[in-house]
Amino acid sequence: MTEPRLFVSFPEALVPRPMIYELVTRFDVVPNIRRADVEDHSGWMILELGGQPASREAAVEWLREQGCVVDEMGGDVIAG
Repeated sequence: MTEPRLFVSFPEALVPRPMIYELVTRFDVVPNIRRADVEDHSGWMILELGGQPASREAAVEWLREQGCVVDEMGGDVIAG
């Protein structure tokens, strides 16, 4: 099974937080950031999320609880 590819957008209030660090330390997941754009007022990232399925699900749920919008993606974002 391949790692899920996620589009995660986050609001201004979360921009200063180390969200990826928190994912790793809280849920023991392995994020692979494929693309990202972070500005003062908002940000987004496309990432593959590795780890145990239960850990990945908990990580996604936590991101949503924090105020992020998380959507699953398909296809190859690098190829276009």
